Formats: sequence, C-alpha cells, structure tokens
Amino acid sequence: MIDWQRVTELRDEIGAEDFEEVAEIFLEEVDEIIYRLTNSPDPARFEEDLHLLKGSALNLGFRDFATLCADGEQMSAGGRAGEVTLAPIIACYHASKTQFAAQLQTDRAA
Repeated sequence: MIDWQRVTELRDEIGAEDFEEVAEIFLEEVDEIIYRLTNSPDPARFEEDLHLLKGSALNLGFRDFATLCADGEQMSAGGRAGEVTLAPIIACYHASKTQFAAQLQTDRAA
C-alpha cells in the first residue's frame, strides 16, 4: 500500500523535521480534494484532480493510491470520466493515510 522506501528517501532528503511538515501539508491538500470528490464530484475535474492526487501520492509513497489515481486520470483523459469509480480511490486514500499515520507514530516512539 505504501512504498516505505520512498518515505525513507524523502525523509533523508529533507530531514526529519521538514518531513513532518511536508507530510502534514500533503495530507491537508489531499484531504481537500478528497472532500470535494466525496461531496460534490465533478467529472469535468476528475482528470485534473486525479493528476494532482497522483503526484502528491507518488511524492509521499502512497503507491496503491497513486496507481488508482493514475487509472482514473487516464480514463478521464480518454473521455471516460463518467466511468471512474471514486469509492475505491477514496477508500484507498483513507486506508493509506491511517497506515501512514500509524507508522509515523511508531517511528516517533522509537
């Protein structure tokens, strides 16, 4: 679900303190888009929204979420936005976020 090697690389690149801030900003930005997709989905924006989500997910190592976003982005770009099923994308984000937060807690405690 999460590419922990990517998470470690990012943490090493920017430092542990900055990593926490970057992760927080990522989650806030993604939460906003996920909220919009959940409460007022607009197929006309799916390609753009899923592209942004995919990029953020790849940066922070949310591998499975990025894959689902990429699939939806490609469908949208191909004129099939109406066929994109958001529920698995949204569920994967929430599961990834939970797993990520739990691991960060464990890392802090160590």
